Amino acid sequence: MTDDQKTTHFGFQTVNEAEKAGMVHGVFTRVASKYDVMNDAMSLGIHRIWKDAMMDWLAPRPGTKLLDVAGGTGDVSFRYLKRAPGAHATVLDMTESMLVEGRQRAEADSMADRLDWVVGDAMALPFKANTFDVYTISFGIRNVTRVQDALNEAFRVLRPGGRLMVLEFSQIPNDLMQKAYDLYSFNLIPVMGQVIAGDRDSYQYLVESIRKFPDQETFAGMIRQAGFGQVKYRNLTMGIAALHSGWKI
Repeated sequence: MTDDQKTTHFGFQTVNEAEKAGMVHGVFTRVASKYDVMNDAMSLGIHRIWKDAMMDWLAPRPGTKLLDVAGGTGDVSFRYLKRAPGAHATVLDMTESMLVEGRQRAEADSMADRLDWVVGDAMALPFKANTFDVYTISFGIRNVTRVQDALNEAFRVLRPGGRLMVLEFSQIPNDLMQKAYDLYSFNLIPVMGQVIAGDRDSYQYLVESIRKFPDQETFAGMIRQAGFGQVKYRNLTMGIAALHSGWKI
């Protein structure tokens, strides 16, 4: 089977691998202007607590270099730079309109000399090996066509001793609670997408992509497969989201 005949999932749809990146790009281009507002609405603002928990575990160090992949509007990079004097962040995203939204935020102006904004692909990062001290990706890796390739690239661009931190929606380890969360996700979030962003289909995809993403243990195994050591994860809000950490040893 040739590469262009391989299939993957786009939410619950089976699609040609070669088509997925363009479809994901279309989703985030359409929702870029309302992305931050929708994050607050969908999570009732809890995504901010999750990102702060990410920073607490990460403990940003002064003078370090962060690569924030699928960094979109800069939320994680801004948090990192506020905690790490003299640090520098590179925000990489495949969707230029997301980066444009980020550059227009007030935080971007105040940190302009410490920020780079790069359009790029998580599976083929445009950076030399051993470049960054920290690699973060928040609510983005489930949208990558080949997740293992993205993790392999994270390992490549990190310096020895560098840290990987992934924040992603996950699976609640309680069937009854997972069913309740699914009812909320599938019935309310697409409606919010229609009302707030004028785009039901994009948020239907985002909900479906969460359910297709590997559970905590499976994803931790993929991080180990990429070469990372000391791989650990922490559940957030009962497992609705999870933080995954690994080190390039």
